[in-house]
Amino acid sequence: MREGAPGRGLRWTFAVLVGLDWRSRPRQPRPVTLDLGAAPPWPRRVVCLTEETVETLYLLGAGDRVVGVSGFVVRPPEARRKPRVSSFLDANFERILELRPDLVLGFSDLQADIGRELCKRGVPVHLFNQRSVAEILQAVRLTGALVGLGEEADGLAGRLARGLERYAGEAAALPRRPRMFFEEWHEPLISGIRWCSELLELVGGVDVCAESRASHGAAGRIFPPEEVARRDPEGVVASWCGRKARPDRISARPGWAGVRAVVDDQLYEIKSSVILQPGPAALTEGVAQLARIVAAVARGERLGRPREGDLRSAASGG
Repeated sequence: MREGAPGRGLRWTFAVLVGLDWRSRPRQPRPVTLDLGAAPPWPRRVVCLTEETVETLYLLGAGDRVVGVSGFVVRPPEARRKPRVSSFLDANFERILELRPDLVLGFSDLQADIGRELCKRGVPVHLFNQRSVAEILQAVRLTGALVGLGEEADGLAGRLARGLERYAGEAAALPRRPRMFFEEWHEPLISGIRWCSELLELVGGVDVCAESRASHGAAGRIFPPEEVARRDPEGVVASWCGRKARPDRISARPGWAGVRAVVDDQLYEIKSSVILQPGPAALTEGVAQLARIVAAVARGERLGRPREGDLRSAASGG
């Protein structure tokens, strides 16, 4: 029989026959109570091993459900007050278990070992693996669905998509499409991951290494500096995975002295927390900075007044 109203705290009672023997009379059925409300209908204690799911949950109004974050998290600022439980490749498993998560969210094959260990310890884990802009929007929707906020997440993804459409419309009005190079690392020289390449072209640039974005891993996006120099980008955008990019290291590469971007001083930096996390930041502030950079190169303008040793920046106040 059922006890209680449907919804939270629902309990069902089942009767089973215990101890039956063909040589004896049946015993009285023993009731067994199964508490279907022992777990919440949706996860309430979420650990996020990367930045983008933290920002997504906060934008959905579910920041209170985040109980642990990566040590690299910066968006939103209040998330930095949450317990830090991981880097990108390592995690404090005991600390995570102490937080009693009912869901852990991670990203890519690089966190597969972390996910496997947590699963072995009985923790529910979901690893995302988005690479394209379309997959980022899908990941936003899926993040919301996992915590029972599917409708809200669909609305957020729709707003992000409409923002991208506006940037594409503005790009159509540029006087030309400049040749651009996005670099994710300097030694070896690695071109931008797929969503960076797609966003670069969305805002009006021509990615000189666009063919490499089909590669799922970084190994397929390594280029000899001389080859990129041969393609002669007019603008360079550097985001060195959390390390400060330096103009002297770019211009000193073999064959780069005559590269148009170096000659015209069109060397820019975008912080990795803005453009290299596959979530809302890349589709808002990240694409906004890319759009300002590409527009400046297309018009023959330069942004910002960098201090000596710094690259130019399209960030506010840069």
